[in-house]
Parts: sequence; C-alpha cells; structure tokens
Amino acid sequence: MKIGKILNNNVVVVYEKNEPEKIIMGCGIAFHKKVGDYVDETKVDKVFSLVNQDINLKLQQLLKDIPMEYIEITEKIVEYAKVKASKMLNDFIYITLPDHIHMAILREKEGVSTKNIMLWDIKRFYKDEFEIGLHALKFIEEKFQMKLSEDEAGFIALHIVNAQMDNDYNAIKEIGSVTKLIHQIIKILKYHFHTDFDEESVYFYRFITHLKFFALRVFQKNSNQPDGDEELLALVKSKYKSSYECTMKIKDYIEKAYSYTISEEEKLYLTIHIERIPKENSK
Repeated sequence: MKIGKILNNNVVVVYEKNEPEKIIMGCGIAFHKKVGDYVDETKVDKVFSLVNQDINLKLQQLLKDIPMEYIEITEKIVEYAKVKASKMLNDFIYITLPDHIHMAILREKEGVSTKNIMLWDIKRFYKDEFEIGLHALKFIEEKFQMKLSEDEAGFIALHIVNAQMDNDYNAIKEIGSVTKLIHQIIKILKYHFHTDFDEESVYFYRFITHLKFFALRVFQKNSNQPDGDEELLALVKSKYKSSYECTMKIKDYIEKAYSYTISEEEKLYLTIHIERIPKENSK
C-alpha cells in the first residue's frame, strides 16, 4: 500500500489500484516516510475504508486536529453497540462521536461541566442507547483515567441514535422536537384510554422504539412508504376498534401540527402497537 497523504505521524491515507482510498493508523507509521512510500504493514493497527467520500474527507480533517486514541475509543464503543446491543450505525459516527468525546475530556480537565437537559427523556425513550452511553463512560475511564458524568452518557446516547439514521440527517438537532412529539402521542394515548402505562413493559418499549423512528420521518417529511395491505388494515380497524380510533386522533394531531400525512402502513403499525399496550397493563 502506497502512502497518498500523511495526516500525522500515526495516520496516513493510502491508495491501491482499483480500490477506494483507506485511512491507515499505527504508532509511528508515517515516521521518516513521504508520499509515495510503501506502508510498513507490521505497524498497521487500524484500517478505515469509508465508502462515503464526504465522510472520508471529514475524518481525515478530524484526525489532523485530535489524537488517534479518540478514534480508537469510538471504534470500541461502536463495536460494543453493534455486537452487544445489535445496533447498526452509519459511518458518520466516526466524525461526530470522537469530536464530542475529545471536547468532553477537555471540558472535564478545565473543570467545566455541561448539564444535559434532555437526560431524563433520554433515559426514558432511548434506553438501549443510554446503556451504550454508560458502557462508553467505562471505556473512556479505562482509556483516559477520567470519570465523566451520566450527562455525558446521555450525549453519547444521542450520537448513537443519530448514527442509526441516514448520513445526511442530524437527529441530534431535532431531538427536542422528536421528544416533544413522542410526549404528545403518549398524552393522546393516556387521554383516550383514561389510564397510565407500564413504561417498563416490553410492549411500551417496542412502541417507543417505533415512535422515535416514526417521529424522525415526520420531521424529515419522509412519508414515501408503501400503502400496505388494505384488507389487513380493515381487519385491524374492525378488530382493534378503540386502538384504531386512538391512531386516528394521533393522525389528526400530526396533520394539524406538522402538516404530515400518515400512510396507511403507518396507521396499521401504530394501531397494532397501541393495542398491545392496554392489554399488557390490564394483566
């Protein structure tokens, strides 16, 4: 592999014939090297091959500004999320998360704490992602001998949420709006059924998981879903009458508040999810 660009002593960009460029990391891998030299493959620790060229260029720029260990800790967190929590994350997290962790460490060293005003909602609506955030704090403490607060676990959770979306959409910028919409939908449910819900139940958890992606589609104005099975929707409408009525209240609210038209497919899934919640709470 020939060096095409030297980012710092430990990071180079390499090119191979008929293959996309790769970012290669290794301690001292670029020491006494110049563009056009071959990489000493015994020194290679990490290889990043990012298909998205924009992300690739951003990562190269980031690696000029922050130490390599922040990319390494990000990779450890991402691997944990993928293997332990079955989360599929897009490559953009290699830009946003190491930059955030780097700044969090710098703030901690300066004695500057940042409160996460969304922490309670993150714990409530993004439980899996928050658990990943807590594990990330353990990795960070092991790596940097620095204990960060739960607020940072919440911020990391938001990066995990964001990385489950499309690369060109920043969910973190909309998280307040998304959470507000989820709150409102739950409020509609409570008024419709005149009951509270067991928020620890698996059915409520599945409903919230569905809602957060549904809410993001609302803000992305992404309603291009298939219409679904009309016969199945008619059956669900008849069988789960009250839950379907609740779905229609949600539909009316969203159309009025967000100018977003819910597809027939979405009505179907909302109704099924809603139907399961009251059953769980009546046991």
